[in-house]
Amino acid sequence: MAGQKVVILLATLNGGSFLREQLASYSAQTHSDWELVVSDDGSADDTIAIARSFAESIPQPVTILQGPAKGHCLNFLSMIRSAPAEGDYFAFSDQDDVWMEEKLARAIAWLQSVPADRPALYFSRTMLISEDGQFLGFSPLFVRPPAFRNALVQNIGGGNTMVLNKAAHRVLAGAAHAKPVSHDWWTYQVITGVGGLAHYDLWPSLKYRQHGQNLIGSNAGWRAGLRRLRGFLRHRFSDWNEINLAALRAVNMPLTRENRLAFETFAEARQASSPRSLYLLWRSGVYRQNLFETVALYWGALLKRI
Repeated sequence: MAGQKVVILLATLNGGSFLREQLASYSAQTHSDWELVVSDDGSADDTIAIARSFAESIPQPVTILQGPAKGHCLNFLSMIRSAPAEGDYFAFSDQDDVWMEEKLARAIAWLQSVPADRPALYFSRTMLISEDGQFLGFSPLFVRPPAFRNALVQNIGGGNTMVLNKAAHRVLAGAAHAKPVSHDWWTYQVITGVGGLAHYDLWPSLKYRQHGQNLIGSNAGWRAGLRRLRGFLRHRFSDWNEINLAALRAVNMPLTRENRLAFETFAEARQASSPRSLYLLWRSGVYRQNLFETVALYWGALLKRI
């Protein structure tokens, strides 16, 4: 359909084991007006050959780029800068998932409900599968609204599910020279920070493959919770916040007045001593998606680990 061109941004690195199944799921989309940009970060397997063979077998355009070879995050941000300007929507994709057939159609249906000049970001829950495709469960169900005050301290949007409108792409392209922790968390922060809308779809839009080469992996289950706690105690959460706050400052992001206040208050809370840190954290309004983790956030402020 006219005016509904989706540019799929696929980052690859030695993805030959699962890439064919991911590419086939693009072809199976009920929304067929898309083109593919592949940015490969230096694969030593048959990834490029698979992508070229796919390009020859479909009517949609495929562009294969040489990535910056500086990691997953910067590979995606480099594609944001170089993506075709004529795209109406932009979808991030990992190399080892399987998209549900209505993934793009469902994302576009919501994005079209937002005024075209307002940045908008769609993301969703996922179905978890094993390396050989067996069902494992679902990603966590988030119930609190997606917003900048959540994005400051938590990423609930998996990059492999994200679809942006053109207005959001323009904003993100202007901040694509940053060096944040991850491209998806950065996208969630930037789009909500400037007053854009974010929508978390409870419907799982893809099968998220769990295997030993996952860069991030699912955050579901007690093992993931234990990893988060261990990282929290080792200052990893604090380090991530430092990186993201520095990135937001470096690009001089045009945050809304309300979000600027939350940003500065949260930044001050990180440096303040107890009990003022607790007061400032409360004033900032930041929150995580469940009560236990929000309480842990305040505990972290006491321990200077936020």
